[in-house]
Order: sequence, then structure tokens, then C-alpha cells
Amino acid sequence: MGGKYRITGNRYPRMRRPRRRGRLVVLATAAVVALGVAGWGTLQLVDVFTGGESEASAAGGKDCAPRTKASPSPRAQPLPEPRTITVNVLNATTRSGLAKKTADELKKRGFKIGDVGNATEEYDKKVKGPGVLLGPAAALDTTLPVLGTQLPGAERRTEAARKGATVDLVIGDGFKDLAKKPDADRALTRLTKPEPAPTTKKSC
Repeated sequence: MGGKYRITGNRYPRMRRPRRRGRLVVLATAAVVALGVAGWGTLQLVDVFTGGESEASAAGGKDCAPRTKASPSPRAQPLPEPRTITVNVLNATTRSGLAKKTADELKKRGFKIGDVGNATEEYDKKVKGPGVLLGPAAALDTTLPVLGTQLPGAERRTEAARKGATVDLVIGDGFKDLAKKPDADRALTRLTKPEPAPTTKKSC
């Protein structure tokens, strides 16, 4: 080169590239370290929230699985047997002979029979359903449910002023017949010996 831009001397300037590669290496290293720290922190949080499950898995390799165990349902008091229940069978319909026929069938099924006849004026021709079961207040959860197995759908009522343990079966217009004996027996068994209520426990 000559003229104005002529280079003199025996040394030439060296063209150096910008030092960008070093910066990229530093940034990449910092990013890897940051990701490693974040991942370790995540694992620690998972272990805190899962509790002892990870430890149990590491120790035995098995997780606790729920196991269902049946436990009997508690009952406040045992229900009476049919042979201890005295039933008055009363007919509130215009059909004759229902009270006698029903009383005879209840007697075959083990119930004691009291009065058999027409219903009182309070219920005569006023019961639209299959029937009404009447008893003292104490019979609501004892005697009436047992008698109710023989006539599903019958209404249950109690009379606070009523004395004694005798109950009434008042036959209504919707009455067709007592429940079939096999069905009544199954209902009575479910009532007196209910199936145990399942309870869930964890076992490892």
C-alpha cells in the first residue's frame, strides 16, 4: 500500500475477535447450576408433602393399601321376637272377614293375637293405605318395626297416653294381603341381624 495509507515498520497489527465464547461458557455453566439447584429444591418439597410414603417405599418397596374390615352395627336394644308381641287386628274397611283372616295368619307366624274386630271410629273407613300400626311410644323402634315386616307400606304411629305393650294392626282400604312368609322372614332377619358396616383400615 502506498500513499496516504502506507504502512511503515516491521510489525503489523493483529485483528482480534471479540471475546464472546468465554462469556457463553460462563452463562451456560451458571444455567446448569441454577437448574440443578431448582431440581433439588423440588425433590425436597415433594418429600415434605408426601410424608412417610417415600420412606415406606424405600424400606419395604410396598405402599400401604386400604383394607376393608366388617364391624357389626351397634343397636341400642335388641328387638323383640314375634312370640313376645301381642297384636290387636282391627278392620277399618267395608270388607268383612279381613281381621279374622289376617289374625289367623299372624298367629301361624308366631305372633300372639289379642282383640280381633272392627276398628274404632277414629280409624273406621279412614285408612286409605294398606294399614296403620299403632303402639305406645316405646314401640316405635322395637315392636312396630318387627310387626312392619309382615305388612310393608303400613304407616307407623304411636300414642303417648297408651299403656301396656300391646300393638294394633289396623287394616286399611289399600290392604291386599300380608307379605309372603318367605319375604317377611327375610325382612325380619335383616332387621334383627343387620349386615356389619364395612370399615376401612390401612395395612402395610
